[in-house]
Amino acid sequence: MIRRMSRARERGIPDATVARLPLYLRALNGLSERSTATVSSEDLALAAGVNSAKLRKDLSHLGSYGTRGVGYDVQYLIYQISRELGLTQDWAVAIVGVGNLGRALANYGGFVSRGFRVAALLDADTAVVGEHLVGMAVDHIDQLEEVINQRGVSIVVIATPASAAQQVADRVIAAGITSILNFAPVVLNVPDGVDVRKVDLSTELQILAFHEQRKAERETGSPMMADDWAEAMDA
Repeated sequence: MIRRMSRARERGIPDATVARLPLYLRALNGLSERSTATVSSEDLALAAGVNSAKLRKDLSHLGSYGTRGVGYDVQYLIYQISRELGLTQDWAVAIVGVGNLGRALANYGGFVSRGFRVAALLDADTAVVGEHLVGMAVDHIDQLEEVINQRGVSIVVIATPASAAQQVADRVIAAGITSILNFAPVVLNVPDGVDVRKVDLSTELQILAFHEQRKAERETGSPMMADDWAEAMDA
């Protein structure tokens, strides 16, 4: 049976709050590394990049209100947020697609410290299958369902080309997976009850390009035309 990734939704915590909890946790871990025992809502909000009123409301959903004049206990708040996000458990992750991106993800050292364990690597390329990476052999995609069941995989990371992503998603969902992190540049069609988080680097770059263009327009006082933008990029 696949375990749910988080208790937050079951407790009625808003999705927007859930999306900000990892930001708070990252900021708190940074404070912990500097041996900070307590933190005010203002300082924690600044470190997380949100306003303090929003932070206090978010943390109230966890039953954490801090202490007036003292703030929040860093270690206890780390525990509270980790518990709500399900990070006090060990989550087995399978990475499907062992190209450059898949390899980078497999080698990312932050998984283990945050409650995630890479339990399987799979690829369709026979030249890659059998290769050892992060202490395990790459399995063939034909073994996907078997690997998921045998290794207790709870979360699947899709790092395949766009053309293969939907088929992989269909197969892992049929195998019981309800949590997918998708790096493929395509929108996945999944049934209700399946959570998909999409990471699209090209989209993020396009958003940054939009803001760069707006800054350039403010500096020149006029909209930047396509020819002007091309000239600026060549400069």
